[in-house]
This record gives sequence, C-alpha cells and structure tokens, in this order.
Amino acid sequence: MSLVLDPAAQDLLFREARTANTFTDEPVTEEQVQAIYDLVKYGPTAFNQTPLRITLVRSAEARERLVRHMAEGNQPKTAAAPLVAILSADNEFHQELPALLPHFPQAKDLFFAERPVRESSALLNATLQAAYFIVGIRAAGLAAGPMTGLDFAAVQKEFLDDDHTPLMVVNIGKPGEDASFPRSPRLAYEDVVTTI
Repeated sequence: MSLVLDPAAQDLLFREARTANTFTDEPVTEEQVQAIYDLVKYGPTAFNQTPLRITLVRSAEARERLVRHMAEGNQPKTAAAPLVAILSADNEFHQELPALLPHFPQAKDLFFAERPVRESSALLNATLQAAYFIVGIRAAGLAAGPMTGLDFAAVQKEFLDDDHTPLMVVNIGKPGEDASFPRSPRLAYEDVVTTI
C-alpha cells in the first residue's frame, strides 16, 4: 500500500463518498460544522490566505429565500436538506494577511493592492478551501451535495455584499434513501499524469 491513510478512511473520504441528493431528517449541529472547519482550515492556500466564507442557512425564512434562486432541479434538494451552506470568496481577504502571514506582512500591499488581482486570487483559493470543506464534511460522516446550479447574482444580492462572490451552495447531512446516482467514470492515471 502506497498510502499511509487507513483504507477505511480512504473509502470514507473518496472511494465510497458520494454527492448526496437526498438526506435524512437528522440535524447537522453547530458543533459538527465547527469541527469540520477546525480540521479543514489547515488546507494549503497561496500566502496562507483564507478567502472562503461560509454562510449557514438555518432559518426557514432564509431557506425559502435561497430556494427561489436555485435552479429548478436543485430546489427540492435545497428545501429538504438538514443544513445548507452558501460558500463565497471574500475579495477583501488581504486585510487579514498581516495576521495570517506574520513573517511577510507586506504581502498585503505588495501583491494584493489591486482589486482584480484580489478577485482572481480569492476565487482560486476559496475554491480550494471549498474542496477541503467538502472533504471535511465527509470526514464528519456526513454527505455533501455541492451545487452551482443557481442564480449567482441573485444569491449575492440576497445574502452577501459586493465584496463577496458566491461560489456554490452545499447541502449537508446524512444521506437519505437513493441519495446518489450511479458513480460516473473517472480518468485513468495514464490519461492524466505525464512525466517529463
């Protein structure tokens, strides 16, 4: 075995983990979400930046508002999931860099003074963090249903501000009956990896 991680953990995180489309009624607690974040916050990003922002949609009123902006096929899933999170990128993440990168505090102004540069970096690094978050949900024994079928402009206007760019909506919970579609194929190693 070339991997150090226990095979059961490999299955939990990747091989057996699936995107969920249905969920049980079992709630997702604040403690579970905090444990997920406290694990995945250590995932690497450029300059140790932390642009990901997570908006937990818990109230019925907020859920109704969000469901209206989801694509038609995603509306029932979002309405029924135990917890829904809006993941976004904070385009003003550079304000935190002096604390997050204490050995190089000048990075804030040296590299990220211009808004277009920040937006590009925030998009890339928050998307990395979103992937870590999904794996963290799996590590908690839960399933994630990440979706990009939504009206991004409407979600931003309804829930965020001009400094936050929505990336995706993630339904979270214990998978329900017939939660997943059959697994789709993946590319083989030799189709992806080139040695030069």
